[in-house]
Amino acid sequence: MGNARNIAFWVVLFLLVLALFNLFSGGGNTLQSREVSYTEFVQRVENDAVQSATIDGERVRFRSSDGQDYVTVKPEDAEVTQLLVDNGVTVRAEQQEQSGFQSFLISLLPFLLLIGVWIYFMNRMQGGGRGGAMGFGKSKAKMLTEKHGRVTFDDVAGIDEAKEELEEIVEFLRNPQKFSRLGGKIPKGALLVGPPGTGKTLLARAIAGEAGVPFFTISGSDFVEMFVGVGASRVRDMFEQAKKNAPCIVFIDEIDAVGRNRGSGYGGGNDEREQTLNQLLVEMDGFESNEGVIIVAATNRRDVLDPALLRPGRFDRQITVPNPDIKGREKILGVHARKTPLGPDVDLRIIARGTPGFSGADLANLVNEAALMAARVGRRFVTMVDFENAKDKVMMGSERRSMVLTPEQKEKTAYHEAGHAVVGLTLPQCDPVYKATIIPRGGALGMVVSLPEIDRLNWHKAECEEKLAMTMAGKAAEIIHYGEENVSNGPAGDIQQASALARAMVLRWGMSEKIGNIDYAEAHEGYQGNTAGLSVSAHTKELIEDEVRRFISEAYERAYKILMDRREEWERLAEGLLEYETLTGDEIKRVMNGEPPQSGDDDKGAGEIKDDRPSVTAIPKTKPKSKPAGGDGGMEPEPTA
Repeated sequence: MGNARNIAFWVVLFLLVLALFNLFSGGGNTLQSREVSYTEFVQRVENDAVQSATIDGERVRFRSSDGQDYVTVKPEDAEVTQLLVDNGVTVRAEQQEQSGFQSFLISLLPFLLLIGVWIYFMNRMQGGGRGGAMGFGKSKAKMLTEKHGRVTFDDVAGIDEAKEELEEIVEFLRNPQKFSRLGGKIPKGALLVGPPGTGKTLLARAIAGEAGVPFFTISGSDFVEMFVGVGASRVRDMFEQAKKNAPCIVFIDEIDAVGRNRGSGYGGGNDEREQTLNQLLVEMDGFESNEGVIIVAATNRRDVLDPALLRPGRFDRQITVPNPDIKGREKILGVHARKTPLGPDVDLRIIARGTPGFSGADLANLVNEAALMAARVGRRFVTMVDFENAKDKVMMGSERRSMVLTPEQKEKTAYHEAGHAVVGLTLPQCDPVYKATIIPRGGALGMVVSLPEIDRLNWHKAECEEKLAMTMAGKAAEIIHYGEENVSNGPAGDIQQASALARAMVLRWGMSEKIGNIDYAEAHEGYQGNTAGLSVSAHTKELIEDEVRRFISEAYERAYKILMDRREEWERLAEGLLEYETLTGDEIKRVMNGEPPQSGDDDKGAGEIKDDRPSVTAIPKTKPKSKPAGGDGGMEPEPTA
């Protein structure tokens, strides 16, 4: 509608300018002519000083013999035409098409045009258009309807507990009498808290789609401006729009942009952001209540929000939207795979088992990558191989086959990664090894990925110690095979992971008997403003570093001993990686036992990547976000500072 008004305005403006052009171009001769008296005109005619004349109503335009144009106004009773004819002057008459009223309107046309343009721009500046020069005080909230695509709870999967709490809000909107007769009131707000990509925005749209009510959406950053008072004005305008469309839902995405704890920023309590937050608090639950307006907000930074915003009466419900579990991931994959033709060998449950830690957005990206890979090779449907390759790409990065490696570099990478794999398979509490490769991916020249069979919720001390051993196995392998003097910078990533895990065990998890059950993380690492006011003495810091060093040293010795005890198997695996470049879990075990990766498949060429590997049902799975220690330490192409 607004676009149509703008187009109509510019069309009218163009026509007015065209009319003005025609007016002035037609009357240009008049404007350039010199006006003389009628007596002088008659004298010039009688003296044969007039070449031609044009009669236009009461006005007579004539050209003198000197080439100048003149104009005069004739009296009502004057016989001008006869006078000109008698003296041999060429006479031309112009027809009068316009009335006096029309002439009056044309004379007013420039003024009308200027007044119209002035009114238009003043209307824009006063907020008649929300995008005008002064329209920044208006809310930028957009109302979504079914034209934008209706989303329901059927489109949301994997977060059943969050859906159950929000379904009650839908019931409130559909049938408020059901609750009001028992004294229940509709919740004023619901805060969705969870990591990025878990479906918080999708959940909010599903509420509106299920309830069939207007849905306004706005980002928290849309309230913040450099001009004082603009954010508060936008909050007021947003709630005015919402009240006109009540009952409705207002969704504020990333509310932490405007809802941060007051007094924590620059300007004390007088800056623009805090004024905006104060107005939001008043509108949500102030002197006047907004009935029928439900605020749904999303954030992944609940810890920075102001306590006044979180209290009941404003956000009555705080709903956690976590990463989905294995059942949730299977349902989410089913939702995203609706429009993707799947091959008969695709089992979404197996894919779900292999993607612990994936959010809904990660799974959507996985399905899309698999579809792209299938299209790239010309398949008509997506197979399980495509999903496995897409999972490897998402978790480990794209293969860098164009990278030039010398035989010595490939050999060192193979022994390094074989060390990780052998120690990971030997220690019972390490996550099962999913894949080993010496094909460069991301920033590593090779990697071993170990995946948990189930979603891991916590870590035990014995598991951490075995994970440390697997992480340090790469360096132990290099030292055993090449000696102390020839160790490379490949273990840099391993050392970084091992140090982080060991420090967590000592500083945060209380797994060191000498340090005890005290959280030293903030004080030791130099964080400012820790609430406990904890300080660490030099002796304690030295003790902490000794314990961290002890955990890592014991892990290294453990890995060293395992590789020496199983040296023959370790060297066979390294040679297998040099030949086949990539091996899966079952293939690693076969190669370690001196068997070919696959029975009846011994004629595979060196370095050939096989798509016909054993069924992925036998492949253990992993968590991709926090890669297991030793699982991706690998060789690094550049030194790490």
